[in-house]
Amino acid sequence: MVPVFGEQVFRELMAGVCAPVTIVTATAEGLPHGTTVSSFASLSLRPPMVTVALDRGSGVLSRITATGRFGVNVLSQAQDDLALRFARRGADRFAEVDWHFDHGLPCLETAPGWLVCELTRAVDGGDHLLLLGTVTHARTTPAPPLVYGYRTFGTHSAYASRPQHTVREQVAACAR
Repeated sequence: MVPVFGEQVFRELMAGVCAPVTIVTATAEGLPHGTTVSSFASLSLRPPMVTVALDRGSGVLSRITATGRFGVNVLSQAQDDLALRFARRGADRFAEVDWHFDHGLPCLETAPGWLVCELTRAVDGGDHLLLLGTVTHARTTPAPPLVYGYRTFGTHSAYASRPQHTVREQVAACAR
């Protein structure tokens, strides 16, 4: 079926949909590889699964399909510099970035969220492949998320500005 609207209309509409910003990583021949991805979502709780969409021409995609594994670094509001670094082509994205191998995959030291995934399936999605990954390891530290919408980075403002109450204050509030 041929769309009855232009590609630019779809592009503009989707620009207004806020998306989480992640850096998806893979390892090939002992070297780290990564790219910025905003097409990331949870898929299932039992078993824990996520989805990531990557352009068919992505070098990271070819490494993931070859190894059957990938990592997802979920970024926080102050990490737009990392998102931009890993979106650039041709650069050594891991140079001058604090990272380590975790479960054999490149993990960014400062990312508040980290997932290790086994590739369960790759689904055709036009000019992208939708990767379904089963999560085998996860860790998180609460932080305002980095989101991308209208071609700019931001955060969920209510989370970033909410007051941080102590445990004592929360208990007192429940006792009222």
